[in-house]
Amino acid sequence: MAALNHVHFHDLPDLILFNIFSLVTDTRTRNAISLVCLKWHLLERSTRTSLALRGNIRDLFLLPTCFQAVTNLDLSLLSPWGHPLLDYSSPNSILFAQLFRQALPSVVYLTIYARNPSILYLFAPQWPNLRHVKLIRWHQRLSIPLGFDFLPLFEHCLSLSSLDLSHFYCWTEDLPPALKAYPKVAASISYLNILITYSYAEGYKSHELLAITSACPNLRQFLATCFFDHRLIGSVGDETLLSLASNCPRLSLLHLVDATSLSNARANPDDEGYATEDARISHATLAGLCAGLPLLEELVLDVCHNVRDTGSALELLNSKCPRLKSLKLGQFHGICRVLHSKLNGIALCSGLESLSIKNSADLTDSSLLTISLGCPRLTKFEVHGCKWITEIGFRKFSSILKRTLIDVKISCCKLLNAVCSLRALEPIRGQIQQLHIDCVWESVQRLEGDLNQIVGNKSIQPEKRLDNKFSSRTWAKLHYLSLWISVGELLSPLTSSVGLADCPVLEEIHIRIEGDCRQHSWPSMHAFELSSLECYPRLSKMKLDCGGTFGYALTAPYGYADLSLWERFYLKGVGNLNLTELNYWPPQDRETNHRTLSLPAAGLLAQCETLRKLFIHGTANEHLMMFLLKIPTLRDVQLREDYYPASENDFSTEIRVSSCCRFEDALNRRKITD
Repeated sequence: MAALNHVHFHDLPDLILFNIFSLVTDTRTRNAISLVCLKWHLLERSTRTSLALRGNIRDLFLLPTCFQAVTNLDLSLLSPWGHPLLDYSSPNSILFAQLFRQALPSVVYLTIYARNPSILYLFAPQWPNLRHVKLIRWHQRLSIPLGFDFLPLFEHCLSLSSLDLSHFYCWTEDLPPALKAYPKVAASISYLNILITYSYAEGYKSHELLAITSACPNLRQFLATCFFDHRLIGSVGDETLLSLASNCPRLSLLHLVDATSLSNARANPDDEGYATEDARISHATLAGLCAGLPLLEELVLDVCHNVRDTGSALELLNSKCPRLKSLKLGQFHGICRVLHSKLNGIALCSGLESLSIKNSADLTDSSLLTISLGCPRLTKFEVHGCKWITEIGFRKFSSILKRTLIDVKISCCKLLNAVCSLRALEPIRGQIQQLHIDCVWESVQRLEGDLNQIVGNKSIQPEKRLDNKFSSRTWAKLHYLSLWISVGELLSPLTSSVGLADCPVLEEIHIRIEGDCRQHSWPSMHAFELSSLECYPRLSKMKLDCGGTFGYALTAPYGYADLSLWERFYLKGVGNLNLTELNYWPPQDRETNHRTLSLPAAGLLAQCETLRKLFIHGTANEHLMMFLLKIPTLRDVQLREDYYPASENDFSTEIRVSSCCRFEDALNRRKITD
């Protein structure tokens, strides 16, 4: 035993070290490992299988050649973002493409920003064994023949099994003819994602979906945006769903979403929950869909049009789809009835681990109770737009599932504002890991009024009583928090009044702000109170999304604030947080498609002294970007126009290539202590 005390970690056999290094996934940790010694450097490089290249495309001649084992390559984040990676007309373009193949010969999973088809004409021949490809494009489609974007990929990559177009703007008519032209490639595809994520999506028509699934009979996972409104030509209905199941009987994942649900507009919580029109989906079709897809493990049907009295049809999921683990239903009504404590509807799907219910008009507390009893394995639950669910009902639900439930999202439910939502989650407070709530503070004032009556003439201040009652709770395992908040509202009640002040392991927070600033003459207070998040000691990552906030970008009418003042309102205090990574979406002017960082925003972001990564999802002037050089630890900055339509004018002051290069040169000239 004494001899073992002298064994050094460096003395372990290379095979053991190789296996240990292969298990390390964090990029910074791997980089630190590679700096220990030459042996570890070589081992780390030989075990790295995933690489996301950053840097400027003008420096491609510096492409590293030590990552020979990389199989997963991401080329979508090179700077300037969205700029063509190679110029097809350049005589050196083919040479640079071949350089990629020599430096990274093992690539089988490629993510690339394909602004025009020439990029794929250059890169697809270099890696003919590609099996997984994700294309990204937020710029407008060029005037080219239908399907031309995909031809080089299908022509050279005959082993293609996975294609992700969820962030790739194209016409819905583009994909079917391309698949038809290359039947062998289409037959080899097992994963296809055409779930368009931008709000201007049109959705695939029924005949296009049938053409795609007919060409790809071996699909195992299929995600698509479509439309279920029977008033429109090409809507999805009974015949389409049954034919889809017949074309691809091996599906384990089916995800169909109506294009209108992609809109960021928040529903009115006071609505009854019923759409104006019914979808043409019968109970017999739902039964046939279940019977036709026996291998189904995940099902999403976000219809946006009423599908009524679905409980009896959904009961078949348990017997016809025994592997089903995840289910999401949108605009389905009657999914679980109250039948004298008898399990029915989706409550019979006892194997479910994830359940999402959206806009179910007749979902009640009793329905939740039945679901909790019938689905004891639920680890993730999401409810959206269900106006009859109350705090009492959800508390019983979470109490019954307290051994398994760790991920909850409560959104747009009239009777579940911030305070009620958190009180309803009290039974799982010690184990929940991910949470989304709406920051609706209306009950905070009501609680303060109630406490005023209770306290009476006592010397204790009601505010302190309120804080003691709700702020002393500890959310011991909560590491991710997502918030929705209306424009003009403050963030401070989150930590001062509603009971989320004590989250010792909270590492990441996502805040989405929505609303029309033009309906408010001026911010009601001087700051949004981001500094109130200082109480979270481990908070290091933040997504501050003001992309759903609209206002006047240039000149506001008299008495109204422009977007620069709203940005000051929302970002004031961000420098007090010890953030290492920040994603920021500036507010926008819809009339001009203007999403640009303002002077106050740049100045406030420059006060974040601990930031290492800053991604601005919009544009910025060069002189404002230079403010960010004051951040001593900043290593990675990028402007990303990842919204549709991205600006086509690359010579604009905010996004020109020369401006980006000058800023990156200045950033790279600085000395970073670590």
